[in-house]
Amino acid sequence: MARKPGFPAQLDLPAAAARAARPAPAPLSAPAAAPQGLGLDSSAVRTRMVQKLAASGIRNATVLHAMATVERHRFVDSALVNQAYEDTSLPIGLGQTISKPSIVARMSELLLGAEAARGAGLGRVLEIGTGCGYQAAVLSCLAREVYSMERLRALHEKARDNLRPLRLANVHLLFGDGMLGYAQGAPYAGILAAAGGAAVPQAWTEQLAVGGRLVAPMALAGGQQALLVLDKTAHGLQQTLLEPVHFVPLKSGIA
Repeated sequence: MARKPGFPAQLDLPAAAARAARPAPAPLSAPAAAPQGLGLDSSAVRTRMVQKLAASGIRNATVLHAMATVERHRFVDSALVNQAYEDTSLPIGLGQTISKPSIVARMSELLLGAEAARGAGLGRVLEIGTGCGYQAAVLSCLAREVYSMERLRALHEKARDNLRPLRLANVHLLFGDGMLGYAQGAPYAGILAAAGGAAVPQAWTEQLAVGGRLVAPMALAGGQQALLVLDKTAHGLQQTLLEPVHFVPLKSGIA
């Protein structure tokens, strides 16, 4: 049964909540960060990753700042930690992966393009597929409130362990069937899914607010996937298919 975490889920950013409540600033280049620490604990490592993201087309300053802030190496297995800031997906167990930084940034930027996010900023967001918790941590810098649902109990618990030290007060981890969404938190200004099916579950579109946006992989013929952007307007749903992507398949139930 879906439940909230037993911990406040705040990055070490005193103004994080205030930034989330404000409109995203005008696009600019990757934020500069003073190198601190050594190796993977150095902000310089993340800064280089973010500079590459900016060079690849990510322009939203709030997204770039979030990517520079969240320490991806804390969300990968110790044996793979040296690859944490490479633009590659990595296994996290149970046949699941942590998405490439470029995909996390791209989907986050698309979510911020929702009509509901303009002006007052991104409100409540639902993430389908918590995985190791990395995307939820990034979303915590972008949205006022994040509900993240995972259907695999072992991954749900791993995400709790990964996120607990960060004490992100605006993140709620839920264990349950993501295809059903989470009606108790609806309506959502944004829904982001980390698994792709041949159709968008009806529960997701019902729980999406008017003016809200859904970003998810969509399964196509031939086993291919493309990134889907679905906007809910007063006149109905408008969808756009973008670039090819590769995510794990969307499944129902819990395990």
